[in-house]
Amino acid sequence: MIAVVKIAGQQFKVEKDQTLYVPHLDGNAGDKVELEVLLADANGQLSVGSSIASKVSAEILDHVKGDTVIAYKQKRRKGFHKKKGHRTAYTQIKVTSIA
Repeated sequence: MIAVVKIAGQQFKVEKDQTLYVPHLDGNAGDKVELEVLLADANGQLSVGSSIASKVSAEILDHVKGDTVIAYKQKRRKGFHKKKGHRTAYTQIKVTSIA
């Protein structure tokens, strides 16, 4: 069974026992999370929109940071330059059930 879920404004295609990195979710490692289902496929039978009766449960495995992204600005011959960087926060989750 496959489902498309919405997490923090992004859509992810998930299957049972799949692990994936999603934008940061509140909670600690080991917490259970219910995800918003947009589309569900059960053996070729699609259910879309508000008629979906399926639920996707996931478990938070870890909170991690992504790679460093550098934003560098410079104006030539003026002596002006700015360097800023950030690391995006991600949450690793494991889909435990699609029902």
